[in-house]
Amino acid sequence: MTAKIRCANPNCRRLFVPDPRVKNHRYCGRQECRRLRKRRWQSQKMKTDPDYRKNQQESHQCWREQNHDYYQRYRTKNPQYVTRNRLLQKLRDQKRRDRHNLAKMDESNPLYPVKPGYYHLIPAKGDLAKMDSILPQYFLIPHTCPLLAKKDSMDSPSFSALQCATKEAATYDGKSHPLPRPGP
Repeated sequence: MTAKIRCANPNCRRLFVPDPRVKNHRYCGRQECRRLRKRRWQSQKMKTDPDYRKNQQESHQCWREQNHDYYQRYRTKNPQYVTRNRLLQKLRDQKRRDRHNLAKMDESNPLYPVKPGYYHLIPAKGDLAKMDSILPQYFLIPHTCPLLAKKDSMDSPSFSALQCATKEAATYDGKSHPLPRPGP
């Protein structure tokens, strides 16, 4: 008697006797399992075989040309599909907007394109750069500290003791300010 094996379909997992004539027989004969096997095979074939992929695309394009109004007829015939799709699209759009507005720790696009530090600014005329340059220091002020954004507030004596709603201010030790100050 041949040993039974479990079906590779995670929703089935029934025991079945594999056909010895079929190499790597892993799915039972139920219709659901046969369809899953075919879907997985087609997916793998589309990824690895450029000729198969091209043939499938051409076949699909030919079908669309012969049935150019199929989707329009389907939507007319199935109004519940249109309503459901419209609601789901609104949810997808909202997710996309929410994902775009989230603050991320590992954001690839910097919030501030200029990093704090010293920069040489060289006035340029045409393609030639002049030899004389200036060396200003830039430091970023979070938008949560509106008082720090004013030039006159930086010169005030209470500048270093000013509290603001940033993580750096929460760890302020009184000796150094979380934002860099211009050096000597």
